[in-house]
Amino acid sequence: MSQLQRTPLFPFYQKEGGPAARCIDFGGWELPVQFYGIGREHDAVRMKAGLFDVSHMGEFEVSGPQAESFVQQMTTNDVSRLAAGQAQYTLMCYPDGGVVDDLLVYKRSAEHFMLVVNASNIAKDFAWLNVRLPKGAELRDRSETTALLALQGPLSESILSRLADADLAALLPFHFLDGVEVCGKKALVSRTGYTGEDGFEIYCGAADAPHLWEQLLTAGEPDGLIPAGLGARDTLRFEARLPLYGQELSDTISPLEAGLGMFVKLDKGDFIGRDALAEQKTKGLKRKLVGIEMIDRGIPRAHYTVHANDRQIGEVTTGTQSPTLKRNLGLALLDIAHTGLHSEVWVDVRGKMLRAEVVSTPFYKRSKPADKGEKPG
Repeated sequence: MSQLQRTPLFPFYQKEGGPAARCIDFGGWELPVQFYGIGREHDAVRMKAGLFDVSHMGEFEVSGPQAESFVQQMTTNDVSRLAAGQAQYTLMCYPDGGVVDDLLVYKRSAEHFMLVVNASNIAKDFAWLNVRLPKGAELRDRSETTALLALQGPLSESILSRLADADLAALLPFHFLDGVEVCGKKALVSRTGYTGEDGFEIYCGAADAPHLWEQLLTAGEPDGLIPAGLGARDTLRFEARLPLYGQELSDTISPLEAGLGMFVKLDKGDFIGRDALAEQKTKGLKRKLVGIEMIDRGIPRAHYTVHANDRQIGEVTTGTQSPTLKRNLGLALLDIAHTGLHSEVWVDVRGKMLRAEVVSTPFYKRSKPADKGEKPG
């Protein structure tokens, strides 16, 4: 059995005098599922602020005169629309339209991009890109030397602004500033996240992460900032209908089936998977990801089967009792005929057929004076 990987912040998960994190195996990484409890951490992000260690994510550097055309060929969104200092949510697809991974693309300059990929897919994604790399483009894996902290919640701007030498109030969603000094350390600060709230993602050197972690938590403590783990990250992204690779997206689930058509630009020119996705759009989808809410008492969990007219019509991809809304909700990939709003379906909850109905998503959308951006976007 191979040893679990750890981020540079692992020693702080069990720090004396602080909350003792409960860690789990997450895609080969030993990561905290919670510090104070999922409910408390979830509420902190919704109402105040939470700090996540997401240093397990992968960062690739693509550079050279053919960098942009290469990224354009490999991804579904239109990278040519990006100016330097902008980020974009996108996907990489197989020729049949299934998803290799979903990712963020950061345009640092005309010939320099950063791709941020899911931790469990780092090796697969790098191999997928590297074998297709053209002359005039270079690909480097910067994952081991890069750490990533996510400061999320309505008070995140106020907290980070006190520690950074940049005007973060002026930073728009899916924009970033490179070379920002945060607590004396240089970082790339991006107005992005994975929680449905306003927030920032801070990319820094792996050696600088412990200092930033401690300084951010100390500075934000009066505002109610607390560390948060994978459990709250999952409930937060679920309420906002943000997909998780391996559940809402996979090599057998296309972006169109997952409801991510706005990130598939069929008119931008050729890219891997375009023909299959164009055919899906022309012929119509056979299944689609929708939200469901339980009518009967029960919680829909991932992989629970969904039924109608005495036959299985799909399965739940993610489900829980929403901490914010206190409703038993799920995302489910269903046959297209049963995806209409308020359609009645049945969920097999541990051998009992319980009633549910199709409901609109996202389940939660923050009220805000300005749209501050989250992944996808």
